[in-house]
Amino acid sequence: MKSGADVLSAVLPLLKFLSLSIFGLVLSHPRIGLVPKATLKILSKLVFVLFLPCLIFTNLGPTISLQNLIQWWFIPVNVLLSTATGCVLGLLVAVICRPPPQYFRFTIIMTGFGNTGNLPLAVVASICHSKDNPFGPACQSSGVAYVSFSQWIAVFLVYTLVYHMMEPPLEYYEIVEEGTEIDEIIEIEETAVNDLSRPLLVEAEWPGMEDRETEHCKTPLIARLFTNNISGETQATVSEFDVEGKVPESPKSIRCLAEPRIVRRIRIVAERTPISHILQPPTIASLLAIFIGMFPTVKDIVFDKSSPFSILTDSFDILAEAMVPSVMLVLGGMLAEGPNKSDLGIRTTIGIVVARLLVLPLLGIGIVSLADRLNFLIPSDQLYRFVLLLQYTTPSAILLGAIASLRAYAVKEASAVIFWQHVCAVLSFSLYVIVYFKMLLSYA
Repeated sequence: MKSGADVLSAVLPLLKFLSLSIFGLVLSHPRIGLVPKATLKILSKLVFVLFLPCLIFTNLGPTISLQNLIQWWFIPVNVLLSTATGCVLGLLVAVICRPPPQYFRFTIIMTGFGNTGNLPLAVVASICHSKDNPFGPACQSSGVAYVSFSQWIAVFLVYTLVYHMMEPPLEYYEIVEEGTEIDEIIEIEETAVNDLSRPLLVEAEWPGMEDRETEHCKTPLIARLFTNNISGETQATVSEFDVEGKVPESPKSIRCLAEPRIVRRIRIVAERTPISHILQPPTIASLLAIFIGMFPTVKDIVFDKSSPFSILTDSFDILAEAMVPSVMLVLGGMLAEGPNKSDLGIRTTIGIVVARLLVLPLLGIGIVSLADRLNFLIPSDQLYRFVLLLQYTTPSAILLGAIASLRAYAVKEASAVIFWQHVCAVLSFSLYVIVYFKMLLSYA
């Protein structure tokens, strides 16, 4: 009976936070129109630059320490394991379902990379909001700290590996005359900004993404650098993408100091990787909280209730409370837009949804259980295990829609897949949360 009561006390807050997304869906539905898309875009920007950083800072900072940093080593490793496992499943889906050739890599990406940020934070915060939650009084601070600690590795993967995997396939990329492509891109950008036609999905987790677009982000950079199908093409491409502004020296010095060709190509890829985008407000809040937490004296000064900074941290706490309802309202508004027309195919879409939402969590249970038997996890910390399992359970990251738009590759397909995953996740997520609680609380 106690296990059933604990599961009920944890699932009820989950249903409450799911109802928030229904409010967002209804209020922003085109037929009702009480909350226009422009309002939701502003709200998503507030979440990104204010509410989410405040939540991370006020919960991760007081919890983190040098000892915890060592004990939590498996959290980022688990992100890598869940991503690798999801990519293997995505490869199987691509082989079995046979999507159009230009969407082969896309199928792998959408299956492999899950939401490790806003959605897990919302789930943990909503479950821990109840005083009788099964994880104890430290549920809120510890749970948010665990999720926040995993974000940096996920963000790094998105802005490096995913960014380059989402480049348009070279064989399906139409090369236009110089200047024409840029003019068309500028025209599309101006239209999207002026008439708010850009889907909410694109900016839900990356507000202001259009400001990050560059001349080369919509081109198949790696394929053009490393493909040698046409004689002389690769060398011309290397010169085209190389850094400008270098004054050539004499021919003799050029011959002596010339880079090996492969090193030069790798350097160009590294220079075109948007590594600077990693330093977003949530990431900065995580790094700042970790830095302060490493020094007990500084942590006491900043986070102690009797310190002069308590007024500031209390203000952050108040702002952090707005994170969960805001995220769910934005998610509801995203779902209200409905799915876009997709060329991916129904069979592949179903394959991605089944692999990501049903098969991957089962594999995650096996991986986390194995890690527990190998004593890789914190002993008797069921919340720690629950957060690890959540990393296998969430739908594809909404940020993938922004990357797809940035690279001009499979934008409609990303929107459709993410839409259907979040619709189906209402059932799969609830099912697996019940399974996790019964499994974890039975050993508590």
